[in-house]
Amino acid sequence: MPSRPTAPGLFPVSSAKPASISTSRDLKSGWITAHCDGGARGNPGPAGYGAEVTGPDGSVIAELSEFLGIRTNNYAEYSGLLASLQYALDHHHPRLKVISDSELMVKQIQGKYKVNSPDLKPLWQEAKNRIARLEGFEIAHALRHKNKAADALANQAMDRGMRRSPASPAGSGAVSGVPKATPYPQRSEAPANPYPAAPATPVAKADAMLRGFTRDGVVHILGGTTLPDGIFVKIIRE
Repeated sequence: MPSRPTAPGLFPVSSAKPASISTSRDLKSGWITAHCDGGARGNPGPAGYGAEVTGPDGSVIAELSEFLGIRTNNYAEYSGLLASLQYALDHHHPRLKVISDSELMVKQIQGKYKVNSPDLKPLWQEAKNRIARLEGFEIAHALRHKNKAADALANQAMDRGMRRSPASPAGSGAVSGVPKATPYPQRSEAPANPYPAAPATPVAKADAMLRGFTRDGVVHILGGTTLPDGIFVKIIRE
């Protein structure tokens, strides 16, 4: 299986909307910052995450947003973190600072809280794996009112998934150019998604290298792809 998925993580990685990304050495070698947020309307309920990524000069270089299906608040928060990490890796930004209003997630990543939830532990482990691939990483907690842009993007993701018109962030027009996302496959014990299904996920090519994780003895494929029935696969533990 491959070194990393192309799509949150142990869930789909977000779509990114680049905004005049500089290719200068200064930008690539400096610190970028991701304000990330996640939420669920109901817990669990229709969930989504959002992240606003800024460059060393403070300018917005990407907006990440994804509907996750029926998930918990904490799952959505981790999805925003993983999407931010994947963005930094995919776009060759070696140093990332993450700002989140989830005190639980921040302190778990910092090692101050234990990860007891069986649903969150694989997400925590995947986050640590991605962090290890960066040259520099910091994470800090901020109150919700200091995370408004990420909160707005997360709510837009939930609105899209629930087939609602996205609300405009306070004091500005609606964020444009964020593609609709494919909902993350539902866990077997989760309630059925009552919202209309997104377009079918693509089937992986025969020679494709995929990545996934195990839960209750079942391998869950990452990246929003599926495998046809009746094929043999090789599994390598990371």
